Amino acid sequence: MSLDSLKSRIPDYAKDLKLNLGSVIGNSDLPAQQLWGTVLSTAIASRSAVVLRELEPEAKANLSPEAYTAAKAAAAVMAMNNVFYRTRHLLSDHEYGNLRAGLRMNVIGNPGVDKVDFEFWSFAVSAINGCGMCLDSHEQVLRKAGLEREAVQEAFKIAAVIQAVAATLDAEAALAE
Repeated sequence: MSLDSLKSRIPDYAKDLKLNLGSVIGNSDLPAQQLWGTVLSTAIASRSAVVLRELEPEAKANLSPEAYTAAKAAAAVMAMNNVFYRTRHLLSDHEYGNLRAGLRMNVIGNPGVDKVDFEFWSFAVSAINGCGMCLDSHEQVLRKAGLEREAVQEAFKIAAVIQAVAATLDAEAALAE
């Protein structure tokens, strides 16, 4: 199971995805922990068993046990937060924004890894889950921490490519049934 194995599964009509997958992972200037934590958290967020099975072993090999756990925690907490905050934002009644969320999200304050990395992974997952409020919030934290726009963009490039690969491979599997 590996990046090459995943690329070999991508059909010819989606050759751009194969090239982009190799590029966003293989040619990334991100530090290894940011890169592989983003790969793992977005593979989880893609909800594609095949993508997760192919990318998880390589991510695990490139992450410390703490970073591996934190990347999974980012995917988990953002799965909840993205739905909650996206819904709150989309409701016409803005009074919901004045109510206490009442949801536990302690991992955000103490993720067990550098906070910038956890924010980076949370941002990438939020891109897949489409929560504008979360995207804005995490992007602001990343920019205040000194990340340039080009680095921040890498997070949503990885998210976009992994999500597209997941959608393509899941569609192919469904059509083959």
